[in-house]
Amino acid sequence: MKLLRYGNPGEEKTGILINEEAYDTSAFGEDYTNEFLGNGGLTRLAAFLKQEEGKLKKIPADARIGVPLANPGKIVCVGLNYKDHIRETGFIPESEPILFLKAMSALNGPYDGITIPKDSLETDWETELGIVIGKQGTNVALQDAMDYIAGYILHNDVSERAYMKKRGGTWDKGKGCNTFAPLGPYFVTKDEIPNPGNLRLWLKLNGELMQHANTADLICDVPHLTSYSSEFFGLFPGDIISTGSPAGSGVGRFPQRFLRPGDVIEYGIDGLGTARQVLYEFGKR
Repeated sequence: MKLLRYGNPGEEKTGILINEEAYDTSAFGEDYTNEFLGNGGLTRLAAFLKQEEGKLKKIPADARIGVPLANPGKIVCVGLNYKDHIRETGFIPESEPILFLKAMSALNGPYDGITIPKDSLETDWETELGIVIGKQGTNVALQDAMDYIAGYILHNDVSERAYMKKRGGTWDKGKGCNTFAPLGPYFVTKDEIPNPGNLRLWLKLNGELMQHANTADLICDVPHLTSYSSEFFGLFPGDIISTGSPAGSGVGRFPQRFLRPGDVIEYGIDGLGTARQVLYEFGKR
């Protein structure tokens, strides 16, 4: 299933994508929350869809698409998880995955636009595969890791490089700015993505292809990241693990190219849909 939410911010209704058409599922009576994922909601939704087959109303084509999950608890991000991205950023490879948290206040719809922070020098893009957790777990064994995954989601780990590297402290300064965590357009259940280790991902800046890679090149793959992350963070339904970005971000260009007001980024991952963001100057939206 491909789940979506639509409508004005804070007033979203639920929907589903069927044969590339979006349909309203608000009659189902449950939002796509952490509780929904953790207490069998996907099974109940599947039964509802079977019962209502052919009866659902289409969502208007001009409806705003919001964040597909109503209330993610946290986004655990993985840094430097593609060798080519390590080379382009100039960071030193680590012996274990780098983990950091992205602020929930950064959540953003897939077409809502991104605000460049005040005095930003190096706002950059990073197309990433997001893992959506479906049940609670800590110290999850590697062989059990896939059982804890409910599905996948498209994420752009928008980053302010100067905040990360030149302002002291942790990476979080450049990762959690408002609008810096666009998700969606869909939350896709894992049965639709039988092999998350072979997905094409890409990004275009103003129509020019910047990122083009495959999750086969992940240093630490989906089950390993799920198991590893659970050593340090309790994983809960609705949590997201963002698996890292390949090469092609602005910091790796020569000369470097960072985002400016009026730029447009379009990006996607096989099976997870595409997103489009216009960049805005701080205070000018």
